[in-house]
Amino acid sequence: MTYRQPSPYAPPRRPRRPSFPRPPRRARLTRRGRMALLLGAVVAVAAAITVPLLLLPRDEPAVEQPRTLLVPEGWRAGRIYTAVDRTLGLPEGTARKAVTAPGAALPLPAAAGGNPEGYLFPATYPVVAATTPEGLLRYMVETAGKRFGTERIAEGARAYGMSVYQAVIAASIVQAEADSPEDMAKVARVVHNRLDRGMALQMDSTLNYALGRSTVDTTFEDTRIASPYNTYERKGLPPTPIGNPGDQAMDAVVRPADGDWLYFVTVAPGDTRFTADYALHQENVAEFNANRRARTS
Repeated sequence: MTYRQPSPYAPPRRPRRPSFPRPPRRARLTRRGRMALLLGAVVAVAAAITVPLLLLPRDEPAVEQPRTLLVPEGWRAGRIYTAVDRTLGLPEGTARKAVTAPGAALPLPAAAGGNPEGYLFPATYPVVAATTPEGLLRYMVETAGKRFGTERIAEGARAYGMSVYQAVIAASIVQAEADSPEDMAKVARVVHNRLDRGMALQMDSTLNYALGRSTVDTTFEDTRIASPYNTYERKGLPPTPIGNPGDQAMDAVVRPADGDWLYFVTVAPGDTRFTADYALHQENVAEFNANRRARTS
């Protein structure tokens, strides 16, 4: 092979550039590949949602929202029985039968003789579908036992020559007679003062209980009825509570206000007058009667 000298007119050769490895070319997806990738993403998202749902318990019962039964202070047992039946959706008389049945054994004091009057403690009680009248009434009695069974109540009752059961009877009268919570301690003092002097209590509330009513209108004939709850003719406390008292009425009996009062009358709402003077009491009663006539005319 003949060697030829490079021509001076030939373009000079460019120096060779250093070579570097080229980055790999990105693979392009075909249409079919893109569809497969999209389908896989959808399946993955669906699986992420489905798995937690599968883990949820299928037979978990819904949490029941309890209803409530409000028993105000002073309600009598009969009214509470009716409220229990209505709240539980039971035939009228079911609750009464539950506490008077031969096998019923409410946790009452022996002095109550099985009568829950006075021990169906006023409060707000939760009620669910499984609640029974027996269970609900038992819980009311247990609550009263805890409230009235403290040493403070027992000591306060003994200080006035009463048993706890007698204090509950007095508290039921105070609950029915007091026009306001502020008057309870004064009404309780009237009860104690009259008992200490051997006077008849002469409380309209006990007559109302005997007659199955609630009224401020007491006639002379009413005061002549033959009943152990007629405190116009019979001295001392009635044989049982006449309603279901709350804490304030019970506290008033064991811690009454100081005073020599023997009489009281609510002349107008918020205006209850206490006195030891019978003549002044008669004037207050006359004012009460005048106000009542004015309201009804």
